[in-house]
Amino acid sequence: MTSPISSNWFYYTTMASLAQASSAANGTGNSANQLNGAGNDTSMFMTLLSSMMQGGEMDPSMMAAMNPAGNSDNSQMMAQLNNAYKPISVSMPGVTAHVITPPAAAEGAVQPAVPNLKTDLSFKPIQFIKLENTLDGKLSGTSAHFINAGKKYDLDPNFLSAIAIHETGNGSSRAVNEKNNVAGMMGRNGLRSYDSLEESIFDMARNLRQNYLNQGITTVSAVGAKYAPVGAGNDPTGLNNHWVTGVNRQLNKLT
Repeated sequence: MTSPISSNWFYYTTMASLAQASSAANGTGNSANQLNGAGNDTSMFMTLLSSMMQGGEMDPSMMAAMNPAGNSDNSQMMAQLNNAYKPISVSMPGVTAHVITPPAAAEGAVQPAVPNLKTDLSFKPIQFIKLENTLDGKLSGTSAHFINAGKKYDLDPNFLSAIAIHETGNGSSRAVNEKNNVAGMMGRNGLRSYDSLEESIFDMARNLRQNYLNQGITTVSAVGAKYAPVGAGNDPTGLNNHWVTGVNRQLNKLT
């Protein structure tokens, strides 16, 4: 079963199509040139849209070309698109996956990504529609949150998604449905509850950046050894034995 594509993608694609249709219907005089111009605008619009869906940045010169006359409707639409995937600021108490964050780490500011530390798990463009169609259950429609969190903390959105899919049975677990917890994150009183999936996704990314990547833990297997240690006291059924294999399986499906 696949989920519907995101409302943002549908909206902007529809707007591009309507813009082209409107130019064709209203054009007079040199209609061939007008239609050709509309086609070019739409083509550029779709190029920009595709870039944003994959976590890229807009080229200001291309935005100017899309709106040479300063049309207010176009300006507003471009502004919405440019802001569509800016990360929000999420401030959560110190929490690590499956274990409690030491108080000292909880009280300090979130550590940014280490400059020039590029790994296989660093942020990279992804296939947005593929991710959107893979996420199911309670995770449906959350692709933008994984992209935003990945951009904010310099993490591969597919890696974040793979953890969430594995941890929640792709949006079907009690933790995600009752507590909005996408990653098995634990607090001082047990499994943590979140107000939204977005908060949970950002907290997972913060934890991975601060307590893993910035500490030199930069592979899926190394992350798994700390995130879901085999033989942990809170894993009586041995599910942690399958964490690395499960996350790698989901990651391979998305890439």
